[in-house]
Amino acid sequence: MLTVSLYCYGQESNDGTPRIETGRLPADRTSRGSIRGRIVLPGGRFIDQSLKVTLLTVNGPQGWAYTENQGWFEFVGLTPGNYEVQVETSGVEYQVVSQPVQVFRGAPSIITIALNEKAVPKPKTANSVVSVTELSASIPKAARKEFLLASNAARDHKTDEAIAHLRKAIAIYPAFVMARSDLGVQLLSQGKLDEAEEELVEAVKIDAAAFNPRLNLGIVLVEKHEFAQAVEQLSRAIALNPESASAHLYGGLAYAGLAEYDEAEKHLKAAYAIGGSSFSVALFHLGQLYISKGEREAALKSLQEYLRAAPDAPNARQVEKLIAMLR
Repeated sequence: MLTVSLYCYGQESNDGTPRIETGRLPADRTSRGSIRGRIVLPGGRFIDQSLKVTLLTVNGPQGWAYTENQGWFEFVGLTPGNYEVQVETSGVEYQVVSQPVQVFRGAPSIITIALNEKAVPKPKTANSVVSVTELSASIPKAARKEFLLASNAARDHKTDEAIAHLRKAIAIYPAFVMARSDLGVQLLSQGKLDEAEEELVEAVKIDAAAFNPRLNLGIVLVEKHEFAQAVEQLSRAIALNPESASAHLYGGLAYAGLAEYDEAEKHLKAAYAIGGSSFSVALFHLGQLYISKGEREAALKSLQEYLRAAPDAPNARQVEKLIAMLR
């Protein structure tokens, strides 16, 4: 089996949820797990193209790989827990597919993800958006090379180098949606929110059916506290992929920012239901939401459940104090 040369390991984020970073495989393999999977076409046929596979946590897309021989991919060096694996076909023929995965210590989690066909699209009009599937054959070799160099640089934490290669790829081929989306993620990681938004807006213009740019744009807008615009983008992302825990989480945060508490509650609950303990931060935000609504008992229940799901969260002591005040 050919494996993807992307190594990921888990750390804790500021809110106590797992964060995945790319880098060298830790020396202690026994304390960590892995995800080994294969993407197949409807009916179990092997795929004959390279697809992007994204590893998701509560912080959004945190690592990615591309399938190799007969659709195989692998993420290694993962902290045990719950993750979400998402496959994007970058076109109109197949739907975006997500699958929750539980990672165990010292053993690989084996999964098979079957793509689902979309309904046959309507004939294009003169003003319709050209899908990335149609564009992919036209991507110049030089642009593809820069994109692969960027992926390798991002894997090694060389963010500036990755950004430089992605900008070169886009300069060669401005309609390169995956390059613009990945550039947006890299700029977001540097806190350059306006630049990240610009790239992601352009990616969405090029391919309105692409899920990742929608999600990433929504995350950027939440970070900018532009909640109305974030709701618009995240609602479209959820329509494209209703099983994305990340899209529901950030959708909940966006609605909470607008004080639309019922919608916020719905999406935060969905994020935890889909993502499990790796999205336990949704319970913390639910607790905050219930406090804002004056629902003391509901807030207490959510915060207690949060600590059960994430007992070692960095904010555990503060949450314990808050629980004591609510009792």
